[in-house]
Amino acid sequence: MSPRIVLVGPMGVGKTTVGELLAERLGCTFRDTDADIVAAEGREISDIFIEEGEPHFRELERRAVREALADHDGVLALGGGAVMDEGTRALLAEHAVVYLSMDVEEAVKRTGLNVARPLLAVNPRKQWRELMEARRPLYQEVARVVVATDGRAPEEVAEAVLEALELKQA
Repeated sequence: MSPRIVLVGPMGVGKTTVGELLAERLGCTFRDTDADIVAAEGREISDIFIEEGEPHFRELERRAVREALADHDGVLALGGGAVMDEGTRALLAEHAVVYLSMDVEEAVKRTGLNVARPLLAVNPRKQWRELMEARRPLYQEVARVVVATDGRAPEEVAEAVLEALELKQA
C-alpha cells in the first residue's frame, strides 16, 4: 500500500486544502500527518513544541510519517518540517511527491505568519525566509514535481498537480 500523492511544502501553502480536493477528485481518502499527531497526542502541535520541545515533536512526526506512508493509499500531506529528517527523505524517494511552493509575500497573505506557528514566533517574515532557505532544497530533493501556488485558487493548484502527475480524476 502506498499513497497516490504525497504533498510537501511550507506551513500555510495549502497542503490540507489542496489534498482534500485531490482526494475528492481521485475518489480516495485524505490524511494529514500533523492531524494524526494532534489526534494521537490530544493536543495542538504548538502545545507540544512549548511543553516538550521541537526534538520531541520531530520524533512524533517521523513516526507519523513512517506509519502514514506504509498504511495510507490516498492523498497524504506532510507537516512543513517533515523533510528535515534524512530517513523521511529516503522513504519519500519511492513516492509521487509534490512540492507546493509559495513566496514570502504569499505566505504573509495566507497565514499572517503568526497564529499557532511556533517556529515563527519572533520576526515571522525573517524566520519564514530562513526556514525556507533551509527547507527549499529538501522539498526539491524529494519532489517529483513542483507546483507553484502563488495567486492560484486551491482548485487551480489541485488541477495543476493532477496534470503534472498525469493522473486522471475519478
